[in-house]
Amino acid sequence: MQSLLKAAREAGTGLPPVERWHPEYCGEMDLVIKRDGSWWHEGVRITRERLIRLFATILRKDDDGVHYLVTPVEKIGIEVEVAPFLAVRVDVVGEGRDQSLIFTTNMDELTEAGPDHPISVSIDRETGEPTPLVHVRGNLDALMTRPVFYELAECAVEHEGRTGVWSGGDFYPLGEEDGDGDA
Repeated sequence: MQSLLKAAREAGTGLPPVERWHPEYCGEMDLVIKRDGSWWHEGVRITRERLIRLFATILRKDDDGVHYLVTPVEKIGIEVEVAPFLAVRVDVVGEGRDQSLIFTTNMDELTEAGPDHPISVSIDRETGEPTPLVHVRGNLDALMTRPVFYELAECAVEHEGRTGVWSGGDFYPLGEEDGDGDA
């Protein structure tokens, strides 16, 4: 497990420096990343995994909340329903406040939850359905799959009246408080 922890801490190397590229905006592309992690172009599902992985390396979300595919010479807006990545696995290293949660995305990126990679969970007020996210890189998040979220729930503990998990020295509640202070 220590090798997994080391790999997560070294993750992110080898990706293009999209945060440093500032090309002209070229318009929108009919490209949608759906909630289930599938990529669609002009209404047709992209099935070429290598193409999806390539696009994922040049993906960026700017402060305007829009996701873009960015190269040194182009910046094209795309639609992302929830998050561009899925957290498809979580590994727990240690326990209690010393615990680390290492997430693997559907793009095989490793992310150790902590101050630079927080976990957030919002609850749909109408359906009660949770949307659990972990920050991956830049302004990009991964939506936890249901099995991953269930694994987090299994290792949840109480802290200051909240139910959540520890990782990287920080505590992450697994729900949000409403106006009455209830989760």
